[in-house]
Parts: sequence; C-alpha cells; structure tokens
Amino acid sequence: MTDSIPANIAFGHVQRAPEHFISRSDVALVNRSSEEDRRQFFRKAFAMASAAALSPSLVRAQSVGEGDPAILQLPEHSKGLGQSVAARPYGQPSKYEANLQRRQSPGLTRVGAASVSFSPLQGLFGIITPSGLHFERHHQGWWDIDPTQHRLMINGLVSRPMVFTLDELMRMESVSRMHFIECGANSGMEWGNVAVPTVQYTHGMLSCSEFTGVPLIKVLEYCGVDLKKGRFILAEGADGSSMTRTIPMEMVESGEVLLAYGQNGEMLRPENGYPLRLVVPGVQGVSWVKYLRRIEVGDQPYGTKDESVHYVDLMPDGQHRQYTSIQECKSVITTPSGGQKLLNTGFYNITGLAWSGRGAIKAVDVSVDGGRNWKPARLEQPVLSKCLTRFSLPWVWDGKETILQSRAVDSTGYVQPSYQTLRGVRGSKSVYHNNAIQSWQVSAAGEVNNVQVNAS
Repeated sequence: MTDSIPANIAFGHVQRAPEHFISRSDVALVNRSSEEDRRQFFRKAFAMASAAALSPSLVRAQSVGEGDPAILQLPEHSKGLGQSVAARPYGQPSKYEANLQRRQSPGLTRVGAASVSFSPLQGLFGIITPSGLHFERHHQGWWDIDPTQHRLMINGLVSRPMVFTLDELMRMESVSRMHFIECGANSGMEWGNVAVPTVQYTHGMLSCSEFTGVPLIKVLEYCGVDLKKGRFILAEGADGSSMTRTIPMEMVESGEVLLAYGQNGEMLRPENGYPLRLVVPGVQGVSWVKYLRRIEVGDQPYGTKDESVHYVDLMPDGQHRQYTSIQECKSVITTPSGGQKLLNTGFYNITGLAWSGRGAIKAVDVSVDGGRNWKPARLEQPVLSKCLTRFSLPWVWDGKETILQSRAVDSTGYVQPSYQTLRGVRGSKSVYHNNAIQSWQVSAAGEVNNVQVNAS
C-alpha cells in the first residue's frame, strides 16, 4: 500500500541550493584568514549566490488539452541520429548535471592534501553513492598506486607471517556487501552552533557503496592467527601519513571486516584507497584504512597517534574518551534542505537518509512542526544492517513558516537524540560523533535554512 498524491493539490517545486558558490581562489583566500573572517566570508558568499540563483524552468503537471509545446513540437533528439555506441568508453554524467560535485569546505584545513571533500547528498537518489561523488578524507593526499607493486603483510601473533600480492587476494573467495562509511567528524562543525548552510556541508562526509573483497578473518586464519592471545589488530596504510588504527578482534571474527578491492562493481577509485582498503562496517571512516599494506595481530590496543591525540571525544569535564569508534544512529532530511527554496505551496515529498553503526534502521519519524508532533516515514527497500536507508514522507506545504526534522531509531532501540539531550552528556566543544537531530527552517518565502532546536 502506497501513499497517494492528494487530489487537486498542486505539485510543489524546489529550487536547488547554490552548490558552487566558492571558487578555488576563494578557498585559498579564506584559508589565510582568521576563523571569524572565514565564517563571515562563507555566509556572505552563500547569501550572494542564493540571491543570484535563477529559478529553474518549472515543469508543471498539465492536462493534455493545454497543449504543452514540449509534447506538440518534436525536439531535435527525436528527429535524428544520436551519439555513436561507446563514444565515451567510460560513461560520464550528463552535462546538465555538471554542477553536482563533491566540494571542499573553505577554511576547514590549511593544506589541501590533508583535507575533506563533501558528497552532495542533496542531489542523490536511493542509497548508493556514485564512486565519483564519494566523500574524501585524506591525511597526506591521495595516490594512484601500481597494483602489481602493492603488497599486504600479515604479521604479529600468527604462526605464518605472510606477504600477499593483490592478485593473490583477488583469487580468494570474495563477498560483496553494501555499507555506509561516515567520517567521525561528520557534522562536527555544528557542535557549538550553526556553521554551514547546506546538507552537503553539514552531513556530506557520508557515503554508501557496495564493497567487494575477502573477509579479513579468512586471511588471518590462513596465516595461523592466535585468536586466544591476539585480541586486536593494527591496520596500517601506505600513504605518507602512515595511518594506523587499532580494531578489536571481535569485529574481525564477525566476518564483517573486509580486505576490499572493489567498489560499486569496479575497482576502488584512487581517492577511495585503490588498490586495497579495509572495510569496517559501522565504525568511523578513519578505521577504514586506505592503501592498506599491513595487518599486525596483537594482544592489546596499540595507542597510535591517530587514536591517542586525534579522533578522541572531548567531554565536558575536560577528559577525552578514546576508542569511541561506533557511528551512532543518525538521520537527515536531504530534500527540502538548507539552501533550497520551495517556490510554491503544494505537495512535496520529504526524503532523506538514516543509518546506524550498530545495526539496521527500525524506524524514522518526521516532524513538520519543529518536533511538537511526529509522523512515521516510509522506509524504502532495501533496509540493511550498517547501510544507508532512504526514507520519505508526503507533505503538503501551506506557505507558513515551519521546521522540518527527522529522528531515527535503530534495531537496538536507540533513538537519535536532540541537541539538548546530546549536549547534556557531551557538552558543546567536541568535534566527533555528532548525531543530533538536524533541523531545517522553511520560511514563509520558501527559503530553507539550517537552524538548531534545543528542545528535548
């Protein structure tokens, strides 16, 4: 049973957010500025881009009798030959979609090689992120590594330390699974207050792919792993930052952790760790070590630089929590969302994404009145463990100012918290693991803005 569109209700129309409102030269300029100057520059540039944005050509539902020229007059593509087969040996997006790109946030980092690009969640459908729009987080830049020269070493508490070529790993029995990956700092700029205007920048360090590879436990067993003493692994990357992360053996024993070489039906992209990366479902992205070259089995956590000094949670009492890697239940409405504009009253399909590092999404509730009332959203299939889930809710906007929110519940019963609830435990000066409810304010003029609602 599906929800039908209300009779005699006009279709609403959404004007896209101004996606490309900061140039590369602007990024360089902002990176040389103070923090407050960067914030002001960002807000001003976005406001100017929003004011200059032209309304898209609106395609309104019409009765046949009105004589739509797009129906009555044959376009050129209906009267002649098109492009030849395989004119583009590797397919590319339409030129009309060229503005949908992953983008770097100005002022976030001083060095481009150690920075982030954000996935354009506002323009994506379903749950799979196109490989070319997958978010990036690099600590020392990305490399395109010769797969014939890449090696994976297994050592530590194993009876047979070994070195594998990529070809040897690819000849082992493989599995393919869909999982989300989220940076631990996703939404981190919003901990204290509203900082960025659109969902691309608030939640865009999030992507979801089908990954193909070999379960790590199978390779460790082949090497004679000592599972009684070896209760942790150390994963090491081959990039210049020597990224190293500790992972509990229980996660590996579950069979979920993969030595992955495939993504969305093809080899990994260089930006995503080609030719080999670790996939650790439900855990923050920094543990999904790219350019993977070594796995060491040990009897205790390793306490490396990126888990002792970085990727720790600052608590209100001044102490830091360490090894808090699980990405808790979270959701966000992607349409309507910040920077977009509702051009008229009428019917809209509220849609967004929900995910949890502890299992599957059980339910998503949506509020169209700032959290006073909640309605159950429809979960689109498939609904998988540690994977993005698409949700939607039909809504008729009456032209009045309101606030849109979503609240997810996962299979453990955990409910996504409000900012008031989360800050009551974590304070407001953290960076990582912000999974608070996101609020989008719709003004009477239809403009959608990022706001924060502190109600519990």
